[in-house]
Amino acid sequence: MGSSIIKNVKRTMAGEYSRELSVKVHAGQLRLIQLGVRQGGAAGYGLRRMLIDHTGNHKGILQAGQHKSIQTDRVILVPGPEEETEIVRWIYNAFVEDGLSEAEIAANLNGQGKLTDRGTSWTRGTVHQILINEKYVGDNVWNRTSFKLKLERVHNPPAAWARAEGAFSAIVDRLIFNAARQIILARSYRLTDDEMLDALKRLLHEHGRLSGIIIDESIGCPSSSAFASRFGSLIRTYTLIGYDPGRDYRYLDINKKLREAHPKIVSAAIAAINAVGATAEQDQKSDLLWINKEFSAALVLCRCRSLTNGVNRWILRFDNLVRAEITIAVRMSEDACAIRDYYLLPHIDLFSQKLQLGEANENGFDAYRYDDLSMLTYLARRIAL
Repeated sequence: MGSSIIKNVKRTMAGEYSRELSVKVHAGQLRLIQLGVRQGGAAGYGLRRMLIDHTGNHKGILQAGQHKSIQTDRVILVPGPEEETEIVRWIYNAFVEDGLSEAEIAANLNGQGKLTDRGTSWTRGTVHQILINEKYVGDNVWNRTSFKLKLERVHNPPAAWARAEGAFSAIVDRLIFNAARQIILARSYRLTDDEMLDALKRLLHEHGRLSGIIIDESIGCPSSSAFASRFGSLIRTYTLIGYDPGRDYRYLDINKKLREAHPKIVSAAIAAINAVGATAEQDQKSDLLWINKEFSAALVLCRCRSLTNGVNRWILRFDNLVRAEITIAVRMSEDACAIRDYYLLPHIDLFSQKLQLGEANENGFDAYRYDDLSMLTYLARRIAL
């Protein structure tokens, strides 16, 4: 197809940038984490959310319930009032230097009439969370938990976390933070694996369910961080005692594979286009591919979802904020280790914000299915007129 024909097609096709949210959104958030940007959630005791503009200039503290109103603004964490930061430091010193337990520290604070950032009394669990949260040493950690589809909060394994060290101003020294962590972990060192799991089973029998907060509030049980350190993650610990929190967590491993595969597949597509004498450049902000500087393409990886009846589905969601003429939908295998096929979808034939693909598809969508990228390179190649 000649360049003039492509230009004509471009005039008639409204762009639509699509992506698999679990892959593309996560990749964008990961880049922001490395820049020190806060990805939602309360600041926590002793910290505040600072609004900054696109140049990094401070615009003011966000109060509880307030959110940014300008798309280019970002939020970072900064130390809060001196009274709170002093209490945070005292908590660490009392725990590490004076040997007080979390429950004793909570009782001390309550005796002074001190309240948490939520206006509630201190508990063993709230003190424990301060002692293990890396934001107090300035590290920006994201994706510890998920709260997808308004279901119960999910504690993700450490492999799914994103971390940037020294992103914020630290309240406590890293040396005392690491010392507190070692003390917490040492409490479980004297227990065998079976003893730790038995304690968790007793807690499950008592409450009927488990969560990180329930575990941390229990005096007779190791902390949630101790279980995660001993057995790899809290989720894996649950499986060891036969507890099913009601969700399938395999998607975490699948999404991790997709995030790792996405840049490799994009690079392969760019190399294939360049090999036929065309050019392809990736916009680092939007991730769009600009082909011959004439039309744009969005490459998305589609996770395979196996339904209870054994049928496979691949879902694409379309975002109106960024537009592309063609969406390259890469359908992945069930284990996300291989590419099944490609769909080259022009915006002109997309009529909804969500597209569900099956093994066979109606409405003519299988006409856009290809086993490889040969059609994309055919569209991109330059022909002398």
